Amino acid sequence: MKFTLSWLKDHLETEATLDDILHALTDLGLEVEGVENPAVKLEEFTIGKVLRAEKHPDADRLRVCQVATGQGERQIVCGAPNAREGITVVVAHPGTYIPGIDTIIQVGRIRGVESHGMMCSERELQLSDEHEGIIELPSGEVGQKFTDWLAANAPARVDPVIEIAITPNRPDALGVHGIARDLAARGIGRLKPLAVDPVPGTFPCPIPVTIDPALRDKGCPHFTGRLIRGVTNGPSPRWLQDRLEAIGLRPISALVDITNFFTYDQNRPLHVFDADVVKGGLRIHPAKGGETLTALDDKDYAFAPGMMVISDDAGPESIAGVMGGAQTGVTGNTVNVFLESAFWDPITIAATGRALKINSDARYRFERGVDPAHTLPGLEVATRMILELCGGEPSEVVADGAAPDTTRVYRLDTDRVARLVGMDIPAEEQRATLTALGFRLEGDMAHVPSWRPDVQGEADLVEEVARVASLTKLVGKPLPRSQLGVPTGILTPLQKREAAARRSCAALGYNECVTYSFIDKASAALFGGGDDPTALENPISSEMSHMRPALLPGLLQAAARNQARGFADLALFEIGPAFHGGEPGDQHLLATGLLVGQAGPRDPHGSRRPVDIYDAKADCEAVLAAIGAPARAQILRGAPGWWHPGRHGMICLGPKKVLAVFGELHPKVLRAMDVKGPAMAFTIWLEEPPFPRKTGATRDALGVSDFQAVERDFAFVLDARVEALNVVNAAAGADKALIEEVRVFDEFIGGSLGAGRKSLAITVRLQPVDRTLTEDEIEAVSRRIVEKVEKATGGTLRG
Repeated sequence: MKFTLSWLKDHLETEATLDDILHALTDLGLEVEGVENPAVKLEEFTIGKVLRAEKHPDADRLRVCQVATGQGERQIVCGAPNAREGITVVVAHPGTYIPGIDTIIQVGRIRGVESHGMMCSERELQLSDEHEGIIELPSGEVGQKFTDWLAANAPARVDPVIEIAITPNRPDALGVHGIARDLAARGIGRLKPLAVDPVPGTFPCPIPVTIDPALRDKGCPHFTGRLIRGVTNGPSPRWLQDRLEAIGLRPISALVDITNFFTYDQNRPLHVFDADVVKGGLRIHPAKGGETLTALDDKDYAFAPGMMVISDDAGPESIAGVMGGAQTGVTGNTVNVFLESAFWDPITIAATGRALKINSDARYRFERGVDPAHTLPGLEVATRMILELCGGEPSEVVADGAAPDTTRVYRLDTDRVARLVGMDIPAEEQRATLTALGFRLEGDMAHVPSWRPDVQGEADLVEEVARVASLTKLVGKPLPRSQLGVPTGILTPLQKREAAARRSCAALGYNECVTYSFIDKASAALFGGGDDPTALENPISSEMSHMRPALLPGLLQAAARNQARGFADLALFEIGPAFHGGEPGDQHLLATGLLVGQAGPRDPHGSRRPVDIYDAKADCEAVLAAIGAPARAQILRGAPGWWHPGRHGMICLGPKKVLAVFGELHPKVLRAMDVKGPAMAFTIWLEEPPFPRKTGATRDALGVSDFQAVERDFAFVLDARVEALNVVNAAAGADKALIEEVRVFDEFIGGSLGAGRKSLAITVRLQPVDRTLTEDEIEAVSRRIVEKVEKATGGTLRG
């Protein structure tokens, strides 16, 4: 939205400086995006008077002038044909930047004669394209600033142009009057009331208007117009052309310029038809489909069924609320015009404009919402200006429909400002603010003005009060403590566990990913999802149609994108919810890691190797330890089908208590996700490990035994299919109080043992706590270990 400072002052009586106005606009929520102040580039130019002008001794077209300036008499060589004695000119002293020629003037010699400055033309000052001669001023004092002279004699030349950003919820600020209202409420000045004096008609309007019943409630609730005959459609006056040119509009003719003026002045788009071209009456109706119209931009548009059209008896004449037709457009020969002012439904206008790909000032305003109560007053003020500038005789107003009822009343709770915003604003100041913004107060009830469709509740009243009072005055205050002393922690145990898992994964060298909770149906089906309960009713796209059943799909998609760009070695993790149903409780918090490629960089020692299942197992166990999961757990098989059937493990506290899964992903899943494998992964259910009973931060005392530990090695001959964990668990169960650790240190398969057999060697560490063990006690424990392992695995002690 662009407007000039003088235009603003037509609606706002103020002595505030430009900087004060700019600051207030941004602070009110009407953010200033730019300011074009022509006076800035003319600040250094002053007024001078040519005392003498003589012919240059070595050039017929040059004049050597003696010029009276604010710095005394100066000699200036000038080549302008109108340089002569006695004229008042604009002078640039040495060191002045000339914007029109992008040059800084210096003292120089022209054909051997020194020149101490320059007398400027309008093009050199970027005032116009005129450069046939230097500027001749009809008045002015020597040494006076040229900008001061322009402000007094040609203010449009130095009128600052302000551009502000309009948010979609503030259509009232698309008119200069609405902007002035906000500034007046802030206290920047006094709002000048709009004078709306109805213009009496002198004859019945010969052009009737009707709204199709299908559009009365939704489309065009109100349509007004009148005929003005005997107008003279010449160029608009200079002041109106200056206004339009300043904001980037090209003056066309008085009638068109008047409609453009009110579009910006009062956010009231209008349209004028050449009444002599209109056949019969005007009808607002939905298009049947297939109709065409050549619009004012000289492009042909075909209407789809349902688009709003203004037609006469011969056919479509205008795209309602978007753009008029070329056939009924006014020209310099127009004598009789029909002036239209209507209220159009924003949604319908937006849909039509988007479908036809038309961007116009009318569409921009109607789709955001204009004041429905200003439809008829807008017609009256435009009629009066047409009569003043173009003459003519107005008819009586013709109308169909009525302005929609926008009555809304909300209670003003003056104490709520302090609760919602944290500012103490006196009740009377709050009431005065709303009154200045156009609200009508009856007791504690505030009637919302018709031009504020964004105010939809009591909280919006508070927002208006705080906005005008300025949120920059808000003073930060700490929240009061609910209890004295050191405050307790606010994080839940699960939130602490989530943070610990995140830190642990990052410390292990993984890079965190944050992927969408929505994935495509095919990817979801690979991981046990993709069913109807997890389908989205209104998905963003076909690739985000279902809630994710696991975090692995998003990580695999990220891996595929990285591999496509040449990044083959990846360690990614994500912590977030996955969903196994459509109800609020059908979700679980997961921590998932993914390893693809090599375990390390290339080096001269040949230590680089592909990642394997044990990398995923070690990382999974490290994260479990970080979140406080029990150290002793079972590792079972039976994970879902997206894991490799023989290369995975489930870390459990029992057959039904699964804490985590680690292993290699199934090759068919990698092919479907376009990932070059193999790929290792782990998934931890963060809610499954038991939470500690203690809520404090204290730890148990460190237990260190004073007695020497004893280690014994055992080798068992087993069936090759027996899992090492079974051997370890059996040995550890021989004496839970005395056995501190059991670990595997060697494995031998085949050879002299025969096919399908293996030898597994373990070390058992015995740690006494009350005395040193005797040889007999050690042997007794060793026998129990052998018995437990042989019974659990069917193996034998290797001799």
